[in-house]
Amino acid sequence: MAYKILAINPGSTSTKISLANDDEPVFVADIPHSREELSTFKKITDQFHFRKQVVIEELKKRNIPLDFDAVIGRGGLAKPVSSGVFTITEEMILDQQQAIHQHACDLGCMIADEIARDIPGCKSFIADPGVVDELEPEARISGSPLMPRACIWHALNQKAIGRRYAKDIGTKYEKLNLIICHLGGGISIAAHNHGRAIDANNALDGEGPFSPERAGSLPAADLIRLCFSGKYTESQLLGRVSGQAGLIAHLGTNDLREVMNWIKAGDKHAELIVSAMIWHVAKNIVAEGAVLYGKVDAILLTGGMAKSDYIIDRLKRRIEYLAPVHVYPGQDEMLALTENALAVLRGERVAKDY
Repeated sequence: MAYKILAINPGSTSTKISLANDDEPVFVADIPHSREELSTFKKITDQFHFRKQVVIEELKKRNIPLDFDAVIGRGGLAKPVSSGVFTITEEMILDQQQAIHQHACDLGCMIADEIARDIPGCKSFIADPGVVDELEPEARISGSPLMPRACIWHALNQKAIGRRYAKDIGTKYEKLNLIICHLGGGISIAAHNHGRAIDANNALDGEGPFSPERAGSLPAADLIRLCFSGKYTESQLLGRVSGQAGLIAHLGTNDLREVMNWIKAGDKHAELIVSAMIWHVAKNIVAEGAVLYGKVDAILLTGGMAKSDYIIDRLKRRIEYLAPVHVYPGQDEMLALTENALAVLRGERVAKDY
């Protein structure tokens, strides 16, 4: 008998769910939420009952009974943890509710646990949340003791892509040195040293290259002056770092397809901004080569923007001298979640205590 696994991935503007028998998908659904719907909630955690009901209604609509072997949610941004699969606990849920960084992914463990607890024998998990921390000590130190470096990155997708590439070439992820770059609304770049991401940027709070929605690294003194200028509130400035930054700040949109159409029509300003984004992505990718002493087996490019030949072709020109470049377009977080839960159910991996 195959294991029935429900995966739940709450995102900023949608809730994705999937059902699989082992790793064979039965269905995948991406349920959009309008700004009007979400604006009625003051905090992300206030969306819990709304998002849970959306999942339940989708299952009812598809005549899916609640008899899963495991429910796995996308992990949140509460506190740094090691890489792996974690059994959901009350402590985890409480930490998510009180987390400094509020993101829709924080709801993943809450919804998964709520559904699983009413099903006899059903287990609830999260896997590789965005706060997975495997940094080397040197990577944690910034130029100010007041502000140590922390990573918030696309750990789930990067780890899954690392394992997938290793399987494709007939080896194990733990035997490789990889630089993996997730190209999405935020951009995260990590140096993977034999199964550990020993350096990664904070792709949420302002570090690394700018992206469609994030500012990336900014001139520190200018940012401080802006904070004390009296022109912006704290909330507005945080938005200028994450959410209303990058392409959307320069061009008024975070839709790369729209920007590509402008470039095709001869928009030189749009072309310059995208070229600058590629420039900074390449610079940050190559910088991770130094972390790995130049011994890089491959550079892996993934995420939604990896579907763009325009982006990938120009990026490759700047980085392929360092190591072979392989592209895994899009992000299959639902499959990654399913694979992690399945590995635990099969006894191939052990779920960790939170």
